[in-house]
Amino acid sequence: MATYGQVARLAGIAGHARQVGYALHSLPDGDNVPWHRVVNARGHISPRSQPGDDRLQRHLLEAEGIAFDTSGKVSLDRFGWQPPATELAVGR
Repeated sequence: MATYGQVARLAGIAGHARQVGYALHSLPDGDNVPWHRVVNARGHISPRSQPGDDRLQRHLLEAEGIAFDTSGKVSLDRFGWQPPATELAVGR
């Protein structure tokens, strides 16, 4: 699982996490991009414009073994993607 900020850095648009969210939102139905694996920097599922999409994201993550605490947060230390430092430097 990655954060919007991580994806933005890797895409070369560091500081533009919202743009990543907009791009994921615009994916066509049935696309194979694993959009559900992207969460906000606090480890929460971000609100969705489509009712129920947040529940779908949580369901998909739980099906992959991701655990949420009682406040709906995922431990990024435990489940977050930790790319090599060389990959994170791409977006700088």
